Amino acid sequence: MVDSTMDRYTPATIGGWSYPVGLYLYGQYLTYRRTHDARYLTYIKSYVDRFVKSDGSIGQSFNNLDSMQAGRLLVILHHETGQDRYRKAAKKIRDRLATYPRTADGGFWHADNSSRAHQLWADGVYMVNPFLVEYGREFGDRAYTNDEAAEQLAVYGGHLQVANGLLKHAYDESRTASWADPHTGLAPEHWCRAIGWYSMAIVDVLDAIPGGHPRRPQLLDIFRRLAAGLEKYQDPATGRWFQVVDKGGRADNWTETSCSSMFTYALFRGAQQGYLDRHFTAVARRGYEGVLAKVSVGTDGRTSLADISIGTNVGDYAYYIARTRATNDFHGLGAFLIMNEQLRGD
Repeated sequence: MVDSTMDRYTPATIGGWSYPVGLYLYGQYLTYRRTHDARYLTYIKSYVDRFVKSDGSIGQSFNNLDSMQAGRLLVILHHETGQDRYRKAAKKIRDRLATYPRTADGGFWHADNSSRAHQLWADGVYMVNPFLVEYGREFGDRAYTNDEAAEQLAVYGGHLQVANGLLKHAYDESRTASWADPHTGLAPEHWCRAIGWYSMAIVDVLDAIPGGHPRRPQLLDIFRRLAAGLEKYQDPATGRWFQVVDKGGRADNWTETSCSSMFTYALFRGAQQGYLDRHFTAVARRGYEGVLAKVSVGTDGRTSLADISIGTNVGDYAYYIARTRATNDFHGLGAFLIMNEQLRGD
């Protein structure tokens, strides 16, 4: 899949500085760590070097969480090359968080603009918190980064998680967004990839923070309730999960590949690390087989991955169901590679 994607795009044509490309290239890096194929790392560096100058300056304002996700590549490249320019660029994200707007209880707004003010989207926890804990480990800043990342997961989970264990897509503290429930501030639906982002982020943060961290019991409780909900709503026929997770019985709903990869990764890793009961490895294996069924190889020898929802805002059931079902969208490719590196040897 990495070779096919590198055949389709050069580092110059793969796209701008964005979280879907950042997610995909993080998955490519995991593949590099196993294979040690130097082409994979060179490709990532060539992409990042389009945006980071030799003095470490980067032309991003980091006024939304989405723009921070590819910052993980800066930490990776510093680790792999030792070049200080990547530290300087990554520090711009770290410093931006000092002034970044928050809800009254400390959650980072999804973006620093009027249309996203006071809003927490489940997607956002993955955009910033894995970067944070990796930044802290690489640059000796764990005292701040571990606490911040754990707090963000706790605040978001506290607002978004409901009785069935799943998370709503978003929460509006001001309750003024068109989608926000006037009493709870919550979005109406359980969109699968939003929950997928959260599930991967909570695993990454639990892996990073120390065993005695004061937020750990709360995060484990959120994760265990989420895992129980995911097990309940897994499609028994395919092993995948539906675009609107809890409404798989509706004829127009469909199983979505990126979230199925995300849930599979999180459940398997969670069981492996002891965050979840061991039986979740079997749930994850069903998910893995379900996602693999969406992979095909064309006559040109290149892989394709089907049924990936394109980028999505907060909406109602009809909105999510009508989203384009893309092939080889980077949301799906990146999630697949992260999942595959976790499960391929099992």
